[in-house]
Amino acid sequence: MLQLGWKAGTEQYPPGELLDYVIAAEEAGFDSVDASDHFHPWSEQGQACFVWSWLGAAAAKTSRLVLGTGVTCPILRYHPAVIAQAAATVAALAPERFYLGVGTGEALNEYSATGAWPSYRVRQAQMIEAIELIRALWSGEKVTHRGEYYQTRGAKLYTRPPRPIPIYISSLVPDSARIAGRHGDGLITVSGEEAEVYREMLRKFDDGAREAGKNPATMSRMIEIGVAYTDDEEQAIACRKAYWAGSAIPAMYTERIYTPAMSEANGKAVGAETIKQSVYISADPDEHVKMAQRYIELGFDHLIFHSGGPDQRAFIESYGRDVLPRLRSKTRNVRPAERRSGSGAERKRAPRPQQPAAGARARPRARHATGRKHAH
Repeated sequence: MLQLGWKAGTEQYPPGELLDYVIAAEEAGFDSVDASDHFHPWSEQGQACFVWSWLGAAAAKTSRLVLGTGVTCPILRYHPAVIAQAAATVAALAPERFYLGVGTGEALNEYSATGAWPSYRVRQAQMIEAIELIRALWSGEKVTHRGEYYQTRGAKLYTRPPRPIPIYISSLVPDSARIAGRHGDGLITVSGEEAEVYREMLRKFDDGAREAGKNPATMSRMIEIGVAYTDDEEQAIACRKAYWAGSAIPAMYTERIYTPAMSEANGKAVGAETIKQSVYISADPDEHVKMAQRYIELGFDHLIFHSGGPDQRAFIESYGRDVLPRLRSKTRNVRPAERRSGSGAERKRAPRPQQPAAGARARPRARHATGRKHAH
């Protein structure tokens, strides 16, 4: 079932204001809220609250919205055991309406807080091991983990969610999508690329899922789409440049660029045309529906709409009133590419994780033992 969500930009708004917006998003008819997990914002004038505290408040203030991180880096600034506990707590407060989005991080958040910034390949291996450890802890058993990167000794979560939490893995390029399919329950990416890039990304995601013995047709494909619901193109571009320009610089995800001032300096290279390629700007609701339908036809089933302001409440209310109902009406009987939509009943919960089939090729990298003395 198609899910339509709103992006909670912790890098732009203070937590109390953002909490008001999440309540408004539920009232406006959004299905989900995807919240950034940042230590530093992209801009010196931005914000960066501790998202796990905010998610607890959001869980208490909402009753229907699916909540999730977009995304958490569970490898440097956090030990995976801490993320396992944090996610389990939020899922206990919001049963069956929480997912954990993970990725390999940015130096903006990780190097600044820890002084460590390994190569991408090392961070990817760390993420895979972190996912394994997180899932082991969610089992409720005592876990002694002796991995290449992480250690635990008799660690056990005593507050756990009623059901396993789906893990979605960030993929900004097709090559990393296979990892998302192999080790995750879903994929998260962002808009702004050509259609063929997404087709290749989803093909590799499907391949990775099958290699792990999973059915890719039942796994979520999420995309964050930059939008501005306005006819004031100049103001929409100015808001993006003020708070989010650094996020458009590829080097921010690979190099040791670790302060908001450094992000801003790099973001000066981002011009209006670059922003218009990644942010859909229009005051016509039907044009927004057509734009969103293109992503659905590519195979995405969870769309997160990210507005950079200036009036976030007005965006939430008007988009919920004008765009979401039109989009749902247009897509009610349309299946994403090569996907099955299920029963057609409206889903109010995060999709359940899949377990690899017996004999699947995916194997853990590290060894850990649970209280049942299973070795992996």
